[in-house]
Amino acid sequence: MKTMELVAPCHFGLEAVLKREIIDLGYEISYVEDGKVCFIGDAEAICRANLFIRTAERILIHIGSFHAETFEELFEGTKKLPWEDYIPENGRFWVAKATSIKSKLFSPSDIQSIMKKAMVEHLKQKYHKEWFEEEGDHYPIRVSIMKDEVHVYMDTSGDSLHKRGYRLLNGKAPISETLAAALILLTPWKSDRILVDPFCGSGTFPIEAAMIGSNMAPGLQRSFLAEKWENLIPAIEWQEVRREAEELVDMSIKMDIQAFDIDGEIIKAARENARRAGVEKQIHFQQRPVKALSHPKKYGFLITNPPYGERIETKESIESIYRELGEQFVALDNWSAYIISSCEDTERYMGRKADKKRKIYNGMMKTCYYQFLGAKPPKARINSGET
Repeated sequence: MKTMELVAPCHFGLEAVLKREIIDLGYEISYVEDGKVCFIGDAEAICRANLFIRTAERILIHIGSFHAETFEELFEGTKKLPWEDYIPENGRFWVAKATSIKSKLFSPSDIQSIMKKAMVEHLKQKYHKEWFEEEGDHYPIRVSIMKDEVHVYMDTSGDSLHKRGYRLLNGKAPISETLAAALILLTPWKSDRILVDPFCGSGTFPIEAAMIGSNMAPGLQRSFLAEKWENLIPAIEWQEVRREAEELVDMSIKMDIQAFDIDGEIIKAARENARRAGVEKQIHFQQRPVKALSHPKKYGFLITNPPYGERIETKESIESIYRELGEQFVALDNWSAYIISSCEDTERYMGRKADKKRKIYNGMMKTCYYQFLGAKPPKARINSGET
């Protein structure tokens, strides 16, 4: 089967997590850049990447690259690309998004318009037509221009991959599903360890953890644009990959995942989101303030996205919230805490320096992922059979 270069964009700072996911799926990495990981795959890889990868924002096909400093060069470079290999005669095609950084061509609308015209001219020659009805399936194109180098992609996902299909009800400042999954994968948490989110909001951290623990593919409950592209991907490929994903789900795994929030209505919304995700039995939801945070067992994990004081809380109230979190964390026996926050005083409020810190953008907001590491649990003894 024909291979191609596929591109998976992600949150800046999380490229290593995404790279590991792609390698675990069995695909060869071609290169890694800020905010994206590129790999080699075939039609099946497009299906599997969309369904199984938790941390990518979408899966793109790399159509081609060229240098352009003028609109004429942009037109000619676009026209030379093999569009007939990807877009059928009745396909609807357009440049859905254009970005330009440090380049002579900088107007997104002009870039989009000129590239569309070039695509039409190319396909007119290949299909021997003067007019395209474009009544068929959608083939959106994305272009990125960096230092006058034009990179052209076709989007296979449609809606961003963070839209799993379960979160109809949001909290006040929700974290995206892809970012939450990546932050969990940055920790050593496994399904046999305790996980508590004391600021669960719409439930994204607990739900993503329950899906990871149950081996539930993140894309199992949604559709993808490329599912309609039978000119590129036979329908049987999608059917087989979905069947594989369904067979891998294991809801018999017992987990101790707890989700708390001070807002009772938010807890109801989070519980409904978990129900839609199919993991409501894996999570214990409860209305509880952070000052009531406790757990009798050792070696658990706090993974949370507390208020930053930017949108949903006043900065005056942040200190008491973080101090209460720090006080309750100290009382937990050999626990680890993983906190994403833009609050620069997080370490002071927690009463200790973070063991690790990672800069991450949560949307357009610059944040830090603070990692306070607890002791590792002792390894289970193996019964030698001796009396």
